[in-house]
Amino acid sequence: MKNQLFDLTKKVSLITGGNGGIGLGMAKGLASCGSDIAIIGRNIEKNSKAKEELMQFDVKVETYSIDVSNEKDVKETVLNVVNDFGRIDTVFANAGMNLFGGSFEDMDTDVYRKVLAVNLDGVFFTLRESCRHMVERAKNGDPGGSVVGVASLAGIEGAAKTQPYSASKGGIRAIIKGIAVEHAKYGIRANTIVPGWIATDMTEINQNSEKFTDKVISRVPMRRWGDPEDFSGIAVYLASDSSSYHSGDSFVVDGAYAIF
Repeated sequence: MKNQLFDLTKKVSLITGGNGGIGLGMAKGLASCGSDIAIIGRNIEKNSKAKEELMQFDVKVETYSIDVSNEKDVKETVLNVVNDFGRIDTVFANAGMNLFGGSFEDMDTDVYRKVLAVNLDGVFFTLRESCRHMVERAKNGDPGGSVVGVASLAGIEGAAKTQPYSASKGGIRAIIKGIAVEHAKYGIRANTIVPGWIATDMTEINQNSEKFTDKVISRVPMRRWGDPEDFSGIAVYLASDSSSYHSGDSFVVDGAYAIF
């Protein structure tokens, strides 16, 4: 008999920032197990390339080009996803950015607000609208759903000159815990993924720095950068019915860096 533990056939996964990096790595894993995929990303060209890559898995894929910091656009897009796919089973609030504003005492307020607008407001809007849909489904006799926030080690460790980024990622973990408690009665579970040093466009400058590699990556017990594909498995687990009693947790994916 075929193992059905991680079969995502007929499930729909929504991923913000799913057109590259960790988001695309998760999307590939989800699609490979049969999940239909809805991607929200600002860059139309990257959206198209991601869709082309995901179509190889013979699942339905649609992309939506919006800025998640725009509340109105997020509301409309989540409704569009529900109309296009019929439902949302899992949402990964993954879209994020970072801006370096110098030392904390000299940091520009605009930097702080721009980072939080995408990383925290965008996550809040995405999860709120997705939960609204899932709660409505539950009240109509179709309970269940999985919401996932993608945070960062910066949200649980000290990180110089990136206080806005750290604040946003710490905030995601707090939002997720609240959802886990409040929405359990609807069969909705909520968890956080906490990436370490992952090779994406956001970390490109660090990847090209020999000094950074010597001082930081050399301290990762696995002695390498993480890859976006390293998030395929955890995404599939959290989207599958195998995680139906797992909620309010944080999954640190960092090659054991945080504990070393």
